[in-house]
Amino acid sequence: MKKISFSLQLLLGLVIGVALGFVARAGEVEWLTTTLTEVGSIFIQLLKLAVPPLVFTAVVVSVANLRNVSGAARLASRTLMWFLITSLIAVVFGLALGLIINPGQGINISTAGAKAIDQEDAGTWLDFLTGIIPTNVVTAFTELNVLQIVFLGVVLGAAALAIGDKAEPFIGFSRSVLELVQKALWWVIRLAPIGTAGLIGKSVATYGWDLLAPLAKFSAGVYIGCALVLVVSYPLLLSFVGKVNPLTFYRNAWPALELAFASRSSVGTMPLTQRVTTDRLGVDRDYAAFAVPFGATTKMDGCAAIYPALAAIFVAQVYNVPLNVGHYLLIAFVSVIGSAATAGLTGAIVMLTLTLSTVGLPLEGVGLLLAIDPILDMIRTATNVAGQMVVPVLVARSEGRLDEAVLNAPPQPLDEAPTSVRPAAGPTPGPEPAPA
Repeated sequence: MKKISFSLQLLLGLVIGVALGFVARAGEVEWLTTTLTEVGSIFIQLLKLAVPPLVFTAVVVSVANLRNVSGAARLASRTLMWFLITSLIAVVFGLALGLIINPGQGINISTAGAKAIDQEDAGTWLDFLTGIIPTNVVTAFTELNVLQIVFLGVVLGAAALAIGDKAEPFIGFSRSVLELVQKALWWVIRLAPIGTAGLIGKSVATYGWDLLAPLAKFSAGVYIGCALVLVVSYPLLLSFVGKVNPLTFYRNAWPALELAFASRSSVGTMPLTQRVTTDRLGVDRDYAAFAVPFGATTKMDGCAAIYPALAAIFVAQVYNVPLNVGHYLLIAFVSVIGSAATAGLTGAIVMLTLTLSTVGLPLEGVGLLLAIDPILDMIRTATNVAGQMVVPVLVARSEGRLDEAVLNAPPQPLDEAPTSVRPAAGPTPGPEPAPA
């Protein structure tokens, strides 16, 4: 298998999974559907197993490493600024597309059977704000609340910075755990072609594509909106702001996008995203160790910008609720500011309910979209992960932390485990930082 590139292996997994899924669905082969489901579930479970220690130690080490990185506060602020800017662009695409295609007009779907979302699954601003701080440290890890794990990592990393040399044993331990988890998780990622076949095959066998028919306009809108961000917004930013060839970017980033599409998990894809960002896109390793985990939990252009914008318009039209300019501005605000509420492994229900409840639309509308959510979540997650790599490239370029030789070299094979985490060093030689 080493003679076949990892990207091609993932592509083969996608193709084989689709084929097996259609066979299972057309022939009603129950054992094949069960097998595909179990293979995909085991792969996702292995990713979930590594996520808590990976996110926690990565954040602790990256925050602690910032003490040796010049302009750390500027790096963090610019990263957040570009997260907000790109999210705003994405939500504008979603709103504009929704107003053009009117996804909910002419939909003959009975809303009587639409079940209200359980309160535990619904998102509110109070839940979002209070949910950042864990009430129990252990619960944050056992319930896989990624946002709370990031909060704990940031706090302890900052405390290690304040303590100084006395915290070296803790930082060293965290760095060792991070290397161990990365090594073990890379073995899991090497199984991604098999996991991809199971995940895609299960989706096709269980849902098929016929569920898209009643909601074809809305489904097409989500895919078109994500495609516009991927082929218009990001390439323009890369070309004119990052001075990076978009074709080079996507050539190097492709393995992470494939895995994101199949797994529907930004956090589960994070180790590969970070590997690609440093080893193929040339972003400084120490900055990427901060930006990628941060982006994997808060940067959701697909799930938190395009999708809720289109879904809000869809639900409003299905329930005949008129929207005005104020509503559209509110949707944009929620999408840009509240994207961290989507932190997790799959799905965007929390973000969608947060948007609908803020605008005053019926939460029962979410029930109309749940059946096709797995199919839509594929392109949403791929868009999320693309944005999580675009922003570090833009910031690294402005700060002189982008290695041109790595970026423009032939894509490095991803067959070996990532290199160990190194202590932070000074900035990579490069052009002078752009004016703030």
